Amino acid sequence: MRMRIVDAFTDRPFTGNPAGVLLLDAFPEDDWLQRVAREVNHSETAFAHPLPEDAEADWALRWFTPATEVAMCGHATLATAHVLHTTGAHTGPVRFATRSGVLTATPADDGSITLDFPTAPLTPVEVPDGVADALGAAPSTAMDTGAAVGDLLVELTDEKTVRALEPDPKALAAYSARGIIATARAEDPARGYDYVSRCFFPNVGIDEDPVTGSAHTALAPFWSARLGRDDLTGLQASVRSGLVRTTVRGERTLLTGHAVTVIEGDLLA
Repeated sequence: MRMRIVDAFTDRPFTGNPAGVLLLDAFPEDDWLQRVAREVNHSETAFAHPLPEDAEADWALRWFTPATEVAMCGHATLATAHVLHTTGAHTGPVRFATRSGVLTATPADDGSITLDFPTAPLTPVEVPDGVADALGAAPSTAMDTGAAVGDLLVELTDEKTVRALEPDPKALAAYSARGIIATARAEDPARGYDYVSRCFFPNVGIDEDPVTGSAHTALAPFWSARLGRDDLTGLQASVRSGLVRTTVRGERTLLTGHAVTVIEGDLLA
C-alpha cells in the first residue's frame, strides 16, 4: 500500500510537523496500526478509509503516536486531507469520523486547508508546584484544557522565554494527561504572528511536538480573549516551526494551514 510523509502547517519541505498517512480499505487490527506508527516514528501517523455514502462522514480517521492512539490530532488530519485532495481520492470538503466526533477539512484556492475542530474548554487553575522547575521558567497563568486535549496550558513572560525553554520531559509528565503547552504574546506582531507556543507531550511519547493543531484549539480561545480578536496566527516555535491561522467561532475553532508531501513509497509489511 502507498504511504506518504506529509509536512503539515507549512508550505516548505522539512519544516512544520511531519505525519505519516495511509489510505486503507478498512482498519486492520490495532496492534498492526501501532507497529506501523512506531516504524514511521513521527509524532503521528494517520490511518483513513472511505465510508459508505449513507454514513455521517466521508472517511474514518485514526491517529497513532509511536506509543499510543490519541483522541485528536490536527496536523495529521491536515496531512490526510492534503493527501486526499492531491491524489484525487476526494474533492471538496471532507468529513472525517473520529474519536473526537466528525471533523471537517475544507480546501481553499490558495492551497491551504481549514480544519473545523471543537474549541477546548479552558478552566483557570493554580500553577502546580514543581511546574516551574520542570519547565525551566515560571508561568504567570495556567489553564486546564479539558479531556479532549488533555494538556496544561501555561503562559510565560515573553516570547524569548518560550523559545529558550529546555524542560525536563519526564518531570513534566506528572502535570497533565498529555503534556504542557507553553505560550506567550508575540514580541513583534509585524513578523506575521500574534502569539508563540511550544508543546511538550511526554505522556504520549513525544518530548516536543513540532506543530500541534489540537493545542491551538486551546491557544486560539486563550489569546482571542486577551487580544480581542477572533482571527489570529500562532507560531509554534519548535526547531522545525510552523504557522497556524486560528478563528474562534464559539464551540468550534478553525485551524488553517498548508501542507506538502515530502516522501511517497510502498509499505511492504
